[in-house]
Amino acid sequence: MAPYLLLIIGFALLIKGADFFVKGASSIAKNLNVSTLLVGLTIVAFGTSSPEATVSIVAALEENAGVAIGNVVGSNIFNITFVVGITALFYPLKVENETIRKEIPFALLGSIALLLLMSDMFLQALSNNLLTRTDGFVLLLFFAVFLYYIFEVARRSRDNAGKETVLTEDPMWGKQIFLTIVGLAAIIFGGDVVVDNASVIALSFGMSDTLVGLTIVAVGTSLPELITSVTAAIKKESDIALGNIIGSNIFNILFVLGAASVISPLIVDSKIFIDVFFMIFLTILLLVFSRTQFKIGKVEGIILAAAYVIYMIFIIIRN
Repeated sequence: MAPYLLLIIGFALLIKGADFFVKGASSIAKNLNVSTLLVGLTIVAFGTSSPEATVSIVAALEENAGVAIGNVVGSNIFNITFVVGITALFYPLKVENETIRKEIPFALLGSIALLLLMSDMFLQALSNNLLTRTDGFVLLLFFAVFLYYIFEVARRSRDNAGKETVLTEDPMWGKQIFLTIVGLAAIIFGGDVVVDNASVIALSFGMSDTLVGLTIVAVGTSLPELITSVTAAIKKESDIALGNIIGSNIFNILFVLGAASVISPLIVDSKIFIDVFFMIFLTILLLVFSRTQFKIGKVEGIILAAAYVIYMIFIIIRN
């Protein structure tokens, strides 16, 4: 009973921690005159992805490669299908031209780079597939390029805003910084609790580490993205809703897996290749949906959410 209770406590800490982190960090960003899409792509995306980062990095430290990789790939699939799907049912997501031309293709580039870096047996005729420390540095280098692009966009948006945006008289920096730090602490502690107890439960059921990463842990660590994007859609902030999802997926592959494989080289389970191909296909599908009418509506939302249900049935049968 104890592992189940601790798993629930861990998820509660992750979700509430992410909520505090996002609130604090978003307020700080808004007080610095940054656009909502940019806030979604960076502060909110990195904040809601901090559970994935914590879980995968802790798993890498404990040499649990199945959870580390499965968590990232599973979270990205959940984000594109279920999170975008459910969010679009609440409010059609308008897609900015910049998002179609640059951010979604960047997420696609990250997914393809991951596939190539982990295909050692096919590309280099090695005895097993491995995400090495060198691969990790390559992913982190891609992430640095993405951050540079984001800072350039931020600089341009602030220049365009000029003096039009008036800062609130009392931005309450102390409260916002406190919320951000408390949220981050809850996320780190919660992530540790989730990895430990999810692994215990999985072993008791005879599930593989990769399956646990793709299902229980991936869905659990993606709940902050789901809650944040749905809340943003209800408030008709579709820039934050979609920016959060795309930014999270880029962050998960480039930073989370990059950092995890630098800490400890990750052995790649051969089953995960199907999931990575599916993740690439879904990113292309998201790009196609975004180009149709510059929005993701209810029909596209239903298709994406249904794709996740089919995918879940497939991986459970596969195990």
